[in-house]
Amino acid sequence: MTVTTLAEWAHPLAESLLAGPLPRRWAHSQGVAERARIIAPILGEDAELLEAAAVLHDIGYSPDVVETGFHPLDGARYLRDVARADDRIVRLVAHHSCAWMEAEARGLKEDLESEFPRDLPHLDDALCFCDMTTTPDGVPTNPVDRINEISGRYGADSLIGRFIRRAEPEILECTARVLERVAAARRQPM
Repeated sequence: MTVTTLAEWAHPLAESLLAGPLPRRWAHSQGVAERARIIAPILGEDAELLEAAAVLHDIGYSPDVVETGFHPLDGARYLRDVARADDRIVRLVAHHSCAWMEAEARGLKEDLESEFPRDLPHLDDALCFCDMTTTPDGVPTNPVDRINEISGRYGADSLIGRFIRRAEPEILECTARVLERVAAARRQPM
């Protein structure tokens, strides 16, 4: 089989890193990729790029990838250094779902931002939307329930619990911007 698209390349890579050791994380990643396919009409030529980043966004949790324990940074470094991925995918994975705020809490913000410039705002929004509207089991949800689930799973006083509450306004703004783009695209005459 010849791999011809970014998504065809990304899906087996994510599966190889997540399906065995982290089946629930794999289910989530597949659901996030499905959300990316759903919003593809607003992304134009970037639709496939987003789907690839969506399925790969959590590979930093893989035992084969973990280095710092901060999954966006670990995943991005793996994609850059080992998988030799498209630089835009690497940057999207590095910055998914307001990662800069968590990096700041972990003392890794300078590492994250110096290695991986954040310069794809409309795609950052789209990936945040896809991630924050998908449950850990890969089922669609809304961002408020997703934020509450994350806070509950990790504990409100944990680093992740504090980060997700701090990021909540930005996550809600990201998802609102994406939904506005979807609504505007649907209003366009054929």
